[in-house]
Amino acid sequence: MELSQIIPHIEALIFASDKPLNNEELLELLNNALAFIEDRASIEQVEAAVEGIREKYSAEFYAFELKQSGGGWQFLTKKEYHKTVAQLNGDKFLKRLSVAALETLAIIAYKQPITKSEIEAIRGVNCDYAVQKLLEKDLVIISGRNEEAVGKPLLYATSKSFMDYFGINSPADLPQITEVLMEELVQATIVNAAAENTDAALTAHEDNSNHLAEPAAMVSSGLVVNEEGEIVEDKQKQDEEDSTGNPES
Repeated sequence: MELSQIIPHIEALIFASDKPLNNEELLELLNNALAFIEDRASIEQVEAAVEGIREKYSAEFYAFELKQSGGGWQFLTKKEYHKTVAQLNGDKFLKRLSVAALETLAIIAYKQPITKSEIEAIRGVNCDYAVQKLLEKDLVIISGRNEEAVGKPLLYATSKSFMDYFGINSPADLPQITEVLMEELVQATIVNAAAENTDAALTAHEDNSNHLAEPAAMVSSGLVVNEEGEIVEDKQKQDEEDSTGNPES
């Protein structure tokens, strides 16, 4: 089968699908729809077709692009047009998870599969409501049971909808904890550098203050600094000394 025949059909499949389609699913759908037994498409052809479609819609005059998200390929609106598309959905785009739900979701994402008691041990509070909300929003699924634990408690993991929502293909694509910690260390270094600059400024200020004290010593010796910054004799002091019978007059 020619690649030029494959591309438009794969493009149509991705466009019409209500869920992400991976290369294997595209290959099966394509062969079921078009191929003869002796002329079936290969996975290499599908991969080449997908790459061609991705490059096509990466051009800036298209408002959407082909992205791998949620375990498969989807047409998604480019981020530059998010606010425009949000006008069609109203408050749907404004709804956010509570802090408790976000904390619970983060724990599940990084520790999955995990039991509810393990989540509560990390958070330190009951998480029944948060887990229930995450299940309702299809961000979390029940992936099985912990057969080794007492009572065989349920195990929770993130769903395909979670990966689709965050634009990742697997939990392995999540930012690593070490990366987050490194960002915090960089910020702390910046703060320390600012503190050092402040200390240096205070030291310089103290040095300047010491220099400003020097003219006072000059005054006691009969010298002053005029408005132009020049050191001159204090005429008033000299006149007072002359009127009191200064031996040097």
